[in-house]
Amino acid sequence: MSNKELSNKPVPDRAEENAFFPSDYSLSLYVAKKTDYDGTTYPNPYKGDKKFLAILTDERYLEMANGKYFSTGNHPAETLLPMFYIDNAGFNIDIATLSGNPAKLECWAMPTEDETVLKTLAKFREQLKHPLNLNEIVDQVTGPDSPYVGVFIPGGHGVMAKIPESKAVSKVLNWALQNDKYIVSLCHGPAALLATAAEKPEDFSFKGYKVCVFPDSLDTGANQEIGYMPGQLKWLVAEKLKKLGAEIVNDDMTGKVIKDRKLYTGDSPLASNNLGKLVAKDLLADSSL
Repeated sequence: MSNKELSNKPVPDRAEENAFFPSDYSLSLYVAKKTDYDGTTYPNPYKGDKKFLAILTDERYLEMANGKYFSTGNHPAETLLPMFYIDNAGFNIDIATLSGNPAKLECWAMPTEDETVLKTLAKFREQLKHPLNLNEIVDQVTGPDSPYVGVFIPGGHGVMAKIPESKAVSKVLNWALQNDKYIVSLCHGPAALLATAAEKPEDFSFKGYKVCVFPDSLDTGANQEIGYMPGQLKWLVAEKLKKLGAEIVNDDMTGKVIKDRKLYTGDSPLASNNLGKLVAKDLLADSSL
């Protein structure tokens, strides 16, 4: 069946009233069977005891402005490919969600023929199903004896639910900034940065930082036209970040990545490979670890 014969209407989710998956047509445009992983590995990995904290969403449904629900979660390639690089470079990864409930993956976006992504999924499956509760471990994460060298927050529209208002996420991000830790995110993941302004917008911790993020114009335009989402979002990630003082460095989706101090961001699933490589390279070159 050609792309033109596929429906551009969002597909009803049988598990939830008034909820929808992306249309078959949108998935034919957006989902590839393989990522652009290029075979990079690290034969001389880090041997120390520092590790990364991955904060994933445990929310499946995101309410649209029209009251419909988008069946979403964490994007598989954006989650698993950067995790592969961090793990392969020798850094253990702990996975946490806000509640300790299972992390939600957008399985309809899984690159089903990508051996690296699938092996990484298998390696972390138990953690994805039984993650740590961020609210219970936040004091340990940010304490003087913290084992963490950085935090990773992947994309997927699910990150827009609750994470941008989380006090625990705000505490972790501010700790990371104050202690020169790595912060890694991509696509809609930088919505998490908004948590630092949830209580006082004037205290936004990433004023002046350059950020790469999924273009608002695609969420308001193409993603509506091709039926990727069942309605308009209630708010837009790049718009909010810019209003608070972040500098958005892209207006399209090309796989762009950027590093500003120790904040690493990318624009979309297309950035997953290059973002992971950049972070791994800098981690292995960091003489302070």
